[in-house]
Amino acid sequence: MTTQLFEGKEHASLYQKYRLPPPDEVQKLILSYLEAKKQRPFSLAVDVGCGTGQSTRALAPHFEKMVGTDISKAQIEEAKQSSSASNISYCVSPAEELPFEDSSVDLVTAAAAAHWFNIEKFLKEVDRILKPSGCMALYCYQACMEVHYKDCASKLTAIFTECYNSLAIYTSKNTEIVYSEYEAIFNAIPYTDKKRITQMVHKFQMPVADLIGLVKSFSMFQTFLQIDPEAAKKLLQKTEQRFLEVMGVTSNETIVEIWAKHFCVLACKPL
Repeated sequence: MTTQLFEGKEHASLYQKYRLPPPDEVQKLILSYLEAKKQRPFSLAVDVGCGTGQSTRALAPHFEKMVGTDISKAQIEEAKQSSSASNISYCVSPAEELPFEDSSVDLVTAAAAAHWFNIEKFLKEVDRILKPSGCMALYCYQACMEVHYKDCASKLTAIFTECYNSLAIYTSKNTEIVYSEYEAIFNAIPYTDKKRITQMVHKFQMPVADLIGLVKSFSMFQTFLQIDPEAAKKLLQKTEQRFLEVMGVTSNETIVEIWAKHFCVLACKPL
């Protein structure tokens, strides 16, 4: 079964507020791949492990119906509370037991989620529900990112990397596959029509406070928080303070630019 993390309401709220949206380039990559295999209109897309629905909402305009699924009830409840288009719905479901009919889905996606699935069972389920020439898109980003502000990028990135490395001991085994940019998942896909795109660097602007919030949403930070709440909170407080000192500012609402490496696995079910 899917690994069950991100279950708490507070963690779901952090997800909704701070998690990175799917970059436009990744969305275009997925849609262009799908369009090369199938003709519009596209009837149904399923976003598995949708969390609070950022990726679900981003792709919804291109489909007659978009369904986000997640094993976490708290995440789904948070997703439902966000404003959504009329063609979007959500349901609680494990990634390996999806509530869709055989050969009924045009596109299956998973954003920063596939590493939590039982891949063998998930891929069998995807094969069951995809239409012939239906596509799968699994994408994610490396959590250790570059932080840019004026001429301070090297120092800020070093501070962020130090914080990240402090959390590394709390990393789940599931996330190890992220470091290799889903190579093992790519190799496990039985289809011959598949590709893996790596090293896509995308830039996001956010306040320092939101960058700290993003770190709070990481599963490894949440594990640290459960084990030693005071030490976990002090780590983030110290990291934020060091950011502001290096930047020469006092407000944590000061905007920084984040450079994140994204990668994407695409595959098409044969006719």
